[in-house]
Amino acid sequence: MEKHTQWGIDVLERYIKFVRERSEIELSYAKQLRNLSKKYQLKKSSKEEEEYKYTSCRAFLSTLHETGDYAGQHEVISENMTAQILVDLARYVQELKQERKANFHDGRKAQQHIETCWKQLESSKRRFERDCREAERAQQYFEKMDADINVTKADVEKARQQAQIRHQMAEDSRADYSSILQKFNQEQHEYYHTHIPTIFQKIQEMEERRIVKLGECMKTYAEVDRQVIPIIGKCLDGIVTAAEAIDQKSDSQLVIEAYKSGFEPPGDVEFEDYTQPMKRTVSDNSLSNPRGDGKPELKFGGKSKGKLWPFIKKNKLMSLLTSPHQPPPPPPTSASPSAVPNGPQSPKQPKEPLSHRFNEFMTSKPKMHCFRSLKRGGATPEDFSNLPPEQRRKRLQQRVDELSREIQKEMDQRDAITKMKDVYLKNPQMGDPASLDHKLAEVTQNTERLRLEAQKFEAWLAEVEGRLPGRGDQVRRQSGMFESQQPPAVHNCAQDRESPDGSYTEERSQESELKVLAADFDDEFDDEEPLPALGTCKALYAFEGQNEGTISVAEGETLYVIEEDKGDGWTRIRRGEDEEGYVPTSYVEVYLDRNTKGAKTYI
Repeated sequence: MEKHTQWGIDVLERYIKFVRERSEIELSYAKQLRNLSKKYQLKKSSKEEEEYKYTSCRAFLSTLHETGDYAGQHEVISENMTAQILVDLARYVQELKQERKANFHDGRKAQQHIETCWKQLESSKRRFERDCREAERAQQYFEKMDADINVTKADVEKARQQAQIRHQMAEDSRADYSSILQKFNQEQHEYYHTHIPTIFQKIQEMEERRIVKLGECMKTYAEVDRQVIPIIGKCLDGIVTAAEAIDQKSDSQLVIEAYKSGFEPPGDVEFEDYTQPMKRTVSDNSLSNPRGDGKPELKFGGKSKGKLWPFIKKNKLMSLLTSPHQPPPPPPTSASPSAVPNGPQSPKQPKEPLSHRFNEFMTSKPKMHCFRSLKRGGATPEDFSNLPPEQRRKRLQQRVDELSREIQKEMDQRDAITKMKDVYLKNPQMGDPASLDHKLAEVTQNTERLRLEAQKFEAWLAEVEGRLPGRGDQVRRQSGMFESQQPPAVHNCAQDRESPDGSYTEERSQESELKVLAADFDDEFDDEEPLPALGTCKALYAFEGQNEGTISVAEGETLYVIEEDKGDGWTRIRRGEDEEGYVPTSYVEVYLDRNTKGAKTYI
């Protein structure tokens, strides 16, 4: 019974260990689910925030939230198992051990008592037996002395008295033995019929309570899981609902609204009449080269009109550029990206060939030098002139809204300072009104600065909206009148010579324009030959190249220098065979090889 009851307690302790490990697993699983959900959650003020306007991304965000709630239910399982099973069962095991110990202690005590009674019985029995033998020997000695005629009467009397004494002792021992025997029989009866059955009954009841308790804990174990199943089902239903709310048409429309350029498709190609040789005229929209003064003329639309025809191969273009029968092209006319948006505009030119108009429609980057400035890590123009019209309008509108909010914030602050100043004037003991004059002047100055900046962006926005199709004839007329009042100015983007710091200098030379165009086409359509290394450099600090054209480097890394700093603070480097980009010159220590020849620089 001792071994069996100890085994029952061991079963309870093993079940407690099982539930504790299950609770730890649930808690760990919940923690991992929460970390997973948090890992993919939308970061505040991050680039991903714009993506969550799409229904599919919102559905994914809902899935992350539901996963967090799902993790919470596993935490509830762990908490309930700990509170309803582990704590209660651990306390019950301690009570069970104490009860078991008390029952077996009573059993051992009863057993020791009956053994003591048995020993007393055996002792009285042996004493009675001994006294009986002594009495018998004394009687035989008396009878022998009485039959002997040579023994004196005194000796016979002495032997008789001794025999009587022994007989009396035997009778006393017999009475004591009888009394102890009767008492032992009674104790033995109580031991086997009362004490031991009572102890066994207690042990049986203890075992039965243990078994019932284990069954109740197992039921609780199942109920803890069952209680969270409806909530988990709601979490899964939420995920399904979010998935069914995905609308592909809505997402497609958002993409169209976000990325539409605002360019108008080119017009129809005009018919060229060659039936009258003497009065042949060249169509403005002809794909062939326009001719003037009897000489062929190659005319490119300039990079401000966008990339040239995207399907022309380099060898075909170079053959056009190097043809001896065609002189270098004249400088095309376009607005310089560095020019003020409301400043002088270019005079109207005749219609460009169809290829140029097609490129104006196809491209989303009408100024090639802006792309090249991005390759060098340059910043976006303030008026967003590097974007297509519709994108530029959105960015300008966004900037106007931001400035409006900032102006409103400054005005609220000004009103608060004014009210505080009035309070100080009425109650001088609360503060000095003059102490707020500096702050009030600063807020007024900031407000005026923001107003001027907002007017500037509103002017750019009005100009862009006037040029977009369907934006209203009045805005377009105002924009056209404003352009007609400006003095003509010609800025050639294809001619612009880009310095490493992002500045531009104009050159009227047609030869330089031809070289720049060729170089630009090399950049756009064909892979360049790898530039020779001018030396090596060691990264003094870690740099994360986030802009296009830059490259990330680690502190202490050694790389090849393929283009020196031209004054813009950037050095072009290469890692391996095909990974290259710009890093800040102050971040690296350059070791140039003065014997290197054939180094190239970009224009």
